[in-house]
Amino acid sequence: MRIPYTPNPPTTTDAEDQAIISRIEARRAPRPLQPLDLALLHAPPVADGWNAFLGAIRTRTLLPASLRELAICRVAVCNRAWYEWGHHAPLAAQAGLGPRAMAVCRVEDLSTLFEGGEREEAREDGLGDKEWAVLRYADEMTRKVAVSEETFAALRAVCDEREVVEVTAVVAAYNCVSRFLVALDVGERNSTGPDDVAH
Repeated sequence: MRIPYTPNPPTTTDAEDQAIISRIEARRAPRPLQPLDLALLHAPPVADGWNAFLGAIRTRTLLPASLRELAICRVAVCNRAWYEWGHHAPLAAQAGLGPRAMAVCRVEDLSTLFEGGEREEAREDGLGDKEWAVLRYADEMTRKVAVSEETFAALRAVCDEREVVEVTAVVAAYNCVSRFLVALDVGERNSTGPDDVAH
């Protein structure tokens, strides 16, 4: 971490800041505050807004967990945000994405995939047409910002309007998260990689 973490447990005499800390602790429960929280709490109002926004992205969308976590993991790979990967790859696996699907998520260049029978192997491992469309969309949003008509059409073919908005919001939100994590080296994982993260 490029700056010190705030103390854990956080100390404050300000009632408003204590209310912010309590809201973050409630969302994290039963887990303790995370290194990301302890970095953000240098600016309590920012931490509070972050907590509310990411809480909605994580818990109030209608997306299946597998799609949400696949999109988050692709953002982590594209941005080399291994702290993010370490938290979300296990959630993707819990949501039903198998080792082959996660290996696809980790590929640097998606255009090199699926020669021969690889696509069917990945499909059997949880990477169907909808997941593949979300993966490509997350990749283009993260790497290029502008999404091609072809990639958007592929997403639109498998997602309704709400799903499109929710996928887009997840990818945008976790690009914000990964940029914060990498810039400050939260969790001290910038020099590692996806294979260095225990699952």
